[in-house]
Amino acid sequence: MHNNLGETKERWERDVLRPALAKAKERSAEFKTDSGIPVDRFYLPVESSYEERLGFPGEFPFVRGIHPVMYRNKFWTMRQYAGFGTAEESNHRYRYLIAYGTTGLSVAFDLPTQMGYDSDHPVAEGEVGKVGVAINSLDDMEVLFDGIDLEKVTTSMTINATAPILLSLYVALARRRGGDVRKLSGTVQNDILKEFAARGTYIYPAGPSMRLVTDVIQWTSSNLPRWNPISISGYHMREAGATAVQEIAFTIANARAYVDAAIQRGLPVDSFAGRLSFFFNAHNNFLEEVAKFRAARRIWSRLMRDTYGAKDPESLKLRFHAQTGGATLTAQQIDNNVVRVTVQALAAILGGCQSLHTNSRDEALALPAEDSARLALRTQQVLAHETGVADTVDPLGGSYYVEYLTDEIERSVWKYLSTIENAGGAVKAIEKGYYQNEIAESAYRYQMAIERKEKVVVGVNEFQEEEEKEPPLLRIDDTVRVRQIERLNRTRKERNGSDAMQALEAVAKAAQGSDNLMPHLLGAVEARATVGEISDTLRKVWGEFRE
Repeated sequence: MHNNLGETKERWERDVLRPALAKAKERSAEFKTDSGIPVDRFYLPVESSYEERLGFPGEFPFVRGIHPVMYRNKFWTMRQYAGFGTAEESNHRYRYLIAYGTTGLSVAFDLPTQMGYDSDHPVAEGEVGKVGVAINSLDDMEVLFDGIDLEKVTTSMTINATAPILLSLYVALARRRGGDVRKLSGTVQNDILKEFAARGTYIYPAGPSMRLVTDVIQWTSSNLPRWNPISISGYHMREAGATAVQEIAFTIANARAYVDAAIQRGLPVDSFAGRLSFFFNAHNNFLEEVAKFRAARRIWSRLMRDTYGAKDPESLKLRFHAQTGGATLTAQQIDNNVVRVTVQALAAILGGCQSLHTNSRDEALALPAEDSARLALRTQQVLAHETGVADTVDPLGGSYYVEYLTDEIERSVWKYLSTIENAGGAVKAIEKGYYQNEIAESAYRYQMAIERKEKVVVGVNEFQEEEEKEPPLLRIDDTVRVRQIERLNRTRKERNGSDAMQALEAVAKAAQGSDNLMPHLLGAVEARATVGEISDTLRKVWGEFRE
């Protein structure tokens, strides 16, 4: 701090602050962010190298954004997460969202699909189409994207253990239509480590699971140049209770594990790093969230340059999708969720996201109803077109408080990364339960703060009121499973059974060896083998993970 500023501050504290506090005390003796970072009354400039800490937009260390002009030439992709029931029902919702201005699709899959079970499997009963769309085969995929040009829309698929199979289905559909697969653009989540750490939709042990992730990275680098082979996700860890600092730290530690695996496969870092993408949460502590995104970019750029020796500027850019915080939504007074989502979306935009999903107001109760999904999309459109926040790059850059938070978050994240590295890396840390314990402790502290009313959640622990009536909700009836099984049986009857069995045998043989599995999975889905059949084939070779 400049000496004259220091002297001025002392004078201010003596002559201005002290008399004011004598008249009225502050609301709390201590202010902190949700990550526990202390918050002072106000902040002054920090003496440091501007270029080293911040730089210019589109240049290392990318704190101020990964593009020179950010949203001045193109808004972020407005990508609404959707999927439920059958492929027909989800296709109707996608067309609805496209008609109202969404610029990217984001597919939610039901739990059986995520876990590698067909809709007729006994464990699928009661779950088919409930939290996402049921996809069993290429026939379902064709219906899901009926009337949608795959070369003109970017598609994100939130799928992990079965990600290589669903990506194969998407590519097979483009081939069936005679399209150029090299023009396909989008993302497959394919982040299995966070499943082991926080979410639980894993199938195979860690070794084979990491192999599948790496197979997708390797195969897409040669065959789908515009496709993101992984979306390294902090979102679900944040939903499980992680702080903003933990979200960034654990996500980047997982990213290091994927980069290491790809390099061990023989891939030069610059051949794939530019297509890695990230997926972060946006919660209510507005300025901490903005700073979190800025800190993540600086950490990633330094890590890729200094640890991995990446030369291509694209390899140094942390590109991320953001979704507003599902865990922050309340079942009480659901209209309050519109306000929460707006604040969270604004934090993601001011933090420099590349694409964004805004949750719907009724998601604490059910899957979004059509009008709620439209309002969530309209929220993004209002922010884009009516607020002016997209008219300049990094509008909050230079805020003394935001810069302080950015530095503090980065410092805390590097500390976590060192601890994880000393534990043997992300896989070892997860196997030892380190992530899980840290997240559980943070979740407990947060819940206790709510119960003690140290943290106010409007409409939940303060400002409660009697709800007049339940809003109209989207209900998924159990006839979905019947309709899915009918199409599944039709697929099995109409396909060439011999071709399907031979393709599954090729998958098993490749799994036993070291070949990249993607060409064999693509062959299997084109032979109309099902998601469950392919997953079961791999289960027989690799077994299943048991926690």
